[in-house]
Amino acid sequence: MKYMTASFTIKSEDELLQTCKDLLADMAGDAGFESFEDNGSNILKGYVQKDLLDKESLDNSIADFPINHTDISYTLEDLEDKDWNSTWEEGGFEPINIEGKILIFDAKQPLSSFQIQPSSIAIAIDAKQAFGTGNHQTTRMIVAALLHLNVKGKRVLDCGCGTGILSLAASKFGAQECIGYDIDEWSVENTKHNAEINKVDNLSVLHGDSKVLSHVSGVFDIVMANINRNILLKDMDKFKEVMGTQATLILSGFYEEDIPLLIEKASSLNLHECARNIDERWGCLILK
Repeated sequence: MKYMTASFTIKSEDELLQTCKDLLADMAGDAGFESFEDNGSNILKGYVQKDLLDKESLDNSIADFPINHTDISYTLEDLEDKDWNSTWEEGGFEPINIEGKILIFDAKQPLSSFQIQPSSIAIAIDAKQAFGTGNHQTTRMIVAALLHLNVKGKRVLDCGCGTGILSLAASKFGAQECIGYDIDEWSVENTKHNAEINKVDNLSVLHGDSKVLSHVSGVFDIVMANINRNILLKDMDKFKEVMGTQATLILSGFYEEDIPLLIEKASSLNLHECARNIDERWGCLILK
């Protein structure tokens, strides 16, 4: 996927600078930005997928900025299209143990090098420019949610599959069939690769965004989406369309303060909250 970076320059009273940054980040998030870098100066850097940037919305928000005597300007530039994870990939990642029942480990290391209970499930992940090793709070919370659901014999959808970790976990927990999709071609290939090294043969992967669901027949018992807030809000109606009777929707990828917006959207689709979890400001919702 193609990314852009924006450098926002904020001119305001010193005591209001942090408030301005927080408001600006929230507004930029509504315009498609996924993450921000704050080095403590009056410059805030933001990162956005090129195809998801709503520049008109961003410009309008800045023009109507609610704090007086504040001037905000920004420049946009394309990020070089390369494997930003290459250094991290070479170094690998530490094994992740979730509730003593599942071990997620770096495929570059042999399983025999880890201490694992006989009853635990082991999943090897070879991360190639994709999100989802179990290190991030959002991934761990969804895997933990799956541990407490009846997954056996279920049909599972993984929206924005990344490395495929969530689909692999669902398959290992007994899912009958898993289907994943991702807008990033790297992620599609990485999911297929990780399915192969984990000997998972009931996982199919599609390249694209939620529009690919129009080509998928049947409905799902469990739908998982670990994506940023704005895409969740935009695509939740499409998730609902492919959910069967009494199906479960597991959402993460957002902050705790985003939960009211997501609950409001879910309620409009007759989805109700069953549970939530918070881990270091990151949120996870379980809806039915």
